[in-house]
Amino acid sequence: MNQNILVVYKSKTGFTKKYAEMIGEELDCKTADLNNVTDSMMSEYDTIVFGGRFHAGFVDGLKKAKKYFKRSSAAKLVVFATGATPHTAKAMIEEAWKNNFTAKELESIPHFYMPSGLCYERMSLGDKLMMKVFVAMMKRKKNNNEDEKNISQAISHSYDISSKEYIMPLISLLRGE
Repeated sequence: MNQNILVVYKSKTGFTKKYAEMIGEELDCKTADLNNVTDSMMSEYDTIVFGGRFHAGFVDGLKKAKKYFKRSSAAKLVVFATGATPHTAKAMIEEAWKNNFTAKELESIPHFYMPSGLCYERMSLGDKLMMKVFVAMMKRKKNNNEDEKNISQAISHSYDISSKEYIMPLISLLRGE
């Protein structure tokens, strides 16, 4: 087992955990839920990979993960986010990253987006309502651009487009390829 990398995740509906496990399997390294991680645990590894879902423009758990990382002796942090936004909506994804990182962090912390999907069955009531309101707003909006139309259609129901292909850029980075 690779003792140099720890994959930490915060998962609400299972998509981020699924990607974390794919990454862990591909790199033969340990995965752990953020709720079970401490800064001293992170100190046992050289590289921390953190994953969380994009939720209202922010990566769930990232503040806590960055705090732990800064207090640890781990040398490198890599971040991935999952979500319902199509991977082709690059401008929207870049804007979301700006909500989560300072300009310096955007340059120094490798970050990756992995489209996953939605699982209304595992969402909290508040999240379900928020998504339904967003869908209704998008449908009422006139002159939606192509990304907005695709998002509106995609988020109207549960689906899973998680794919191993989306982890490969992160894997390549960590393997030094």
